[in-house]
Amino acid sequence: QVQLEESGGGLVQAGGSLRLSCAASGRTFSNYPMGWFRQAPGKEREFVATISATGGTAYYTDSVSGRFTISRDNAKNTVYLQMHSLKPEDTAVYYCAARRGNVPVRAVAAYDYWGPGTQVTVSS
Repeated sequence: QVQLEESGGGLVQAGGSLRLSCAASGRTFSNYPMGWFRQAPGKEREFVATISATGGTAYYTDSVSGRFTISRDNAKNTVYLQMHSLKPEDTAVYYCAARRGNVPVRAVAAYDYWGPGTQVTVSS
């Protein structure tokens, strides 16, 4: 069992930056690929980024590639999402998630544990 808690969300102007953190409980954090997802009002939850258990592999959705960076510190049981050049369309609730599989994937349904989410609002 893994419990996740996101932090770092807030209100930022377009072009600004935020860093989201996701703290995980449990001694097996380093075994899990981790992902960041987001959900805007009236829209489905969508993939943002994922990282392998060791941190050696990461994937991004096209709309954030080059602006967002996912990373993890297994010693601190924490995964991060550094966001730069934020746009109003990045406004959403951001969720971190862990999966019991071996590889990082993009599918929402592939993840087994979810945090409650943190709101990111980008003003124009």
